[in-house]
Amino acid sequence: MSTRAEFIKGHGTENDFILLPDPDGTVGQYLGGQTVRRLTDRYSGIGGDGLIRIVRTVDVPEAEDQADAAEWFMDYRNADGTVAEMCGNGVRVMAKYLFEHGFADGSSLTLATRGGARIVHAEPDGQYTVEMGTAREMTGAGAPELDSGHRWPEVTVGMNDRSWPATAVAVPNPHAVVFLDHLDGVNRTGSGEDADRADVPDPAAPGLPVTEIGALADLGMLTTVPTLSPEPVFPDGANVEFVVDRAERHIALRVWERGVGETRSCGTGVCAAAWAAMRRDGATGAAYTVDVPGGRLRVTERADGELLLTGPAELGARGSIVL
Repeated sequence: MSTRAEFIKGHGTENDFILLPDPDGTVGQYLGGQTVRRLTDRYSGIGGDGLIRIVRTVDVPEAEDQADAAEWFMDYRNADGTVAEMCGNGVRVMAKYLFEHGFADGSSLTLATRGGARIVHAEPDGQYTVEMGTAREMTGAGAPELDSGHRWPEVTVGMNDRSWPATAVAVPNPHAVVFLDHLDGVNRTGSGEDADRADVPDPAAPGLPVTEIGALADLGMLTTVPTLSPEPVFPDGANVEFVVDRAERHIALRVWERGVGETRSCGTGVCAAAWAAMRRDGATGAAYTVDVPGGRLRVTERADGELLLTGPAELGARGSIVL
């Protein structure tokens, strides 16, 4: 049994999605994992980092507690067909669709997600700001206790025969943030034994692509699934962010998304990295600029701990597909 559905292709800082509007709540029954994988395949399908079904919250039993606050629910799927809590870039793209197609009035709306309700604001410059909720560290003093009363140990990320210590952050989906403090010998303050070498790229150089910045370039192609240890910290896997500094309160990163691979951007990953950088720098409650291969985002932490993610959203092609 099959059906034909409308789709729209959109992206936020080149983190791209297939949007499936489902105002009647009839499309979800056709979205098994195999179908999602087929649609997001970049060779045999439409292609995308993920798929967003736009459905009324009242038609989603698991989100009934959010129905009074949010008319629309983000049913987000990773490219491998697995279900995810939410997607920060995807929330902006979904909001743009709802605003432009007359499903939302004014300059703000609330969207329901598996990670909780998210308020989105349309900015005068055409960008969108999402209230992403609060982050929490999953290691150290802020971690949940084990049954024995011990805390989770620090986590380690491994890839391509290399390993790094990481900070585990929930936003609310899990992330492992790796700070690559040395850029070919240049540390985050701009000093170091190689600081004056002419062949060392200046991470603050305008226009320098993220993937060409020192330690981020040294990572090479991120084609191997990262290992995460100890495994109990991430029972369902995690996104991994590799982070370097470009300037004061200005970072750049590359991200490996669980169920997808390396992507051009990740909204929750940007929030996790900025949140961790604020605590590393003793700058809680600050605003950080974050560069990703797909563009630039801004993360601001309010006094109450709420993270605000600001960035662009674009809608492109549209058509219909057989599910």
